Amino acid sequence: MADVPAARSAVRVLAYLSAQVGPAPAGAIAGHLGLPRSTVYHLLSVLADEGFVTHLPEEHRYGLGTASLALGSAYARQAPLARLARPVVARLMETTHESAHLAILDGRDVLYLVEQRAPHRPTLVTDVDVRLPSHLTASGRAVLALLPAAQVRALFPGPAAFTDRTGVGPRSLRELRVVIQEVRRRGYATEDGEVTPGLGSVAQAAVDHTGLPVAGIALTFRSDDVAPARRAELAEAVGSAAAEVSRRLGARK
Repeated sequence: MADVPAARSAVRVLAYLSAQVGPAPAGAIAGHLGLPRSTVYHLLSVLADEGFVTHLPEEHRYGLGTASLALGSAYARQAPLARLARPVVARLMETTHESAHLAILDGRDVLYLVEQRAPHRPTLVTDVDVRLPSHLTASGRAVLALLPAAQVRALFPGPAAFTDRTGVGPRSLRELRVVIQEVRRRGYATEDGEVTPGLGSVAQAAVDHTGLPVAGIALTFRSDDVAPARRAELAEAVGSAAAEVSRRLGARK
């Protein structure tokens, strides 16, 4: 595979900036990427000229520019994530005989992009373009568990951020952190009756080439019909689907 160092470095700069909660100084970019400061300043200058980066002179920092926003809008229009994931989610539903879906984090909510309903299974509130509170859903928790603590804190700054649906689920950042720690310990996310009484879900996150979470993939089922051993099997199936979507997105093993 051909390698163009300057192009690769420019992409790494943009990826770094996109992962930050705010603009970053050039020194921090250079240090994190292991590049000479002179190289980083040159890359930032070119990216700023093309509109992909904005320089904030008073703060001595750099953030993403309007051209980066245009790329994000184009990505949304083309919907490549949904196209790449749809056959994987469909196979997940067919092999498990449970309803499967994929959702992305959008603010404090998850937005459902792919929905595959299994025959003779309960009616769900999830559907394409439906939003639900991320802290209550298994797919949202799977994504939140892979985010930096500062980003989770920024999303949920206080009690007002914690929407309630069924009277069950975390209502503070401290309670959410406990849920996230359990997701990391177990290796997959769960919810039981927190979105819809009587229904449960298991989920894992798909990641991109940088290792950042892109979407949560979940299976939803009647809680009373699925024993703990079966839930573990469903979680394993979800994990395989998430790994396949991650591979399609260029994730490194």
